[in-house]
Amino acid sequence: MKDLLVTIVKGLVEKPEQVTVDVDEPNEEGVIVYHLHVAEEDMGRVIGKQGRIAKAIRTVMRAAAIRNDLKIMVEID
Repeated sequence: MKDLLVTIVKGLVEKPEQVTVDVDEPNEEGVIVYHLHVAEEDMGRVIGKQGRIAKAIRTVMRAAAIRNDLKIMVEID
């Protein structure tokens, strides 16, 4: 799942070497939180107009998680 998120985001940003993802342990509800970090100047590219790209990234990740019987959440830091 982490590799999927990194692959998606690296295709969007100008500085792919600065893309990192931190993964938290599952919380009491079983939700795994993925914290996405990108360069400051790439933040707009990842969020998109009115958050459309961020929403699309979260949708793709959620669909992949359902196929693996996981509950996830993506936070863009």
